[in-house]
Amino acid sequence: AKSKRPKEPGENKIKPINKKVKPKPPKMRERESADFSLKSQSILTQVMDKGRFQKLAATLSLSAGQSIELRCKGSNVTWNYPSYLDTFKDSRLSIKQLDRYGQLILANSTAADTGEYSCWLQLCNGNKCRKDETKTGSTYIFFTDKEELFVPTPSYFEIVYLNPDKPAVIPCRVTTPSAKVTLHREFPAEEIETDGTDIIYDVKKGFVYQHPTSDHKGIVYCKAESQGAPQISIKYHLLYVEVPKGPPSTTIAASSSRAEVSDSVHVICTVLGEPDVDVNFRWQYPGQESERPAIIQNFWRLINRGTGHTTRISKSILLVEDFEARDAGNYICIAQNLQGETTVATRVELN
Repeated sequence: AKSKRPKEPGENKIKPINKKVKPKPPKMRERESADFSLKSQSILTQVMDKGRFQKLAATLSLSAGQSIELRCKGSNVTWNYPSYLDTFKDSRLSIKQLDRYGQLILANSTAADTGEYSCWLQLCNGNKCRKDETKTGSTYIFFTDKEELFVPTPSYFEIVYLNPDKPAVIPCRVTTPSAKVTLHREFPAEEIETDGTDIIYDVKKGFVYQHPTSDHKGIVYCKAESQGAPQISIKYHLLYVEVPKGPPSTTIAASSSRAEVSDSVHVICTVLGEPDVDVNFRWQYPGQESERPAIIQNFWRLINRGTGHTTRISKSILLVEDFEARDAGNYICIAQNLQGETTVATRVELN
């Protein structure tokens, strides 16, 4: 037996090369552990210089003009980004799906690109796909620009509907998160107090009216300051609306219930509804099966019903020219919105 000798200082520092040592993870409380596991599920990273990658926080600030590359791990990735990049088919945006990740590149960024960028994995079974809620990534990117404190919009004037049963947002978002933003009424000229309860400011959304009332209607704008002269946003026209939710409230009427041969007959389908709710119309009419030509026109407008209430009137007009025997019968209009559909009918006879 070998006699034990005292170990030299530092002798234990040398480890055998083929032996793997697993570091013990630090003990975490249950809540911290849950938070960590949620964060670790984020699949979104930013590509930095020299091939480095950085996991993204909830917000990121970059100077306008910079380009950015984002990657999302997975073989079937879906992206979400500011919608106007799609509207204008912006060539600065490039999205590719590679073997192991999805790639989003935005070149020569502008203040208007400020917004949320997110991705998620799609789980597909045949033609049906769904979002994998456990593997997502999201960040809100500010593209700061001293000349453009407010995120630019395509118009100089916007309508915001104040609905009593849901919050209303005045979307004057800023490109610099540290900017001081205030809300102002045009007439009478005054600053609107943001109390943090009924009216709050969210740097990612704008000013939020938690419980809109008819007292809030009018024209407002926002003012922002950040190390320089203050800037003014576009104007927002706040309209108060109060109409019942549900399938379209629909009526139908023909120009005449009886028509002569060669007459022109038009049938009008009318819907009264919320200003910001779209209505789709479909028609069924006697000459449809024989491919009888009919002219259909759809349009809508807003009307003020007094006491500050605004309603949208949507109309579909079906016109039959040179009325003949096969045009006599039932004219059916089907109006549809997100809540459901309503069918109405009227009859036109041949004299």
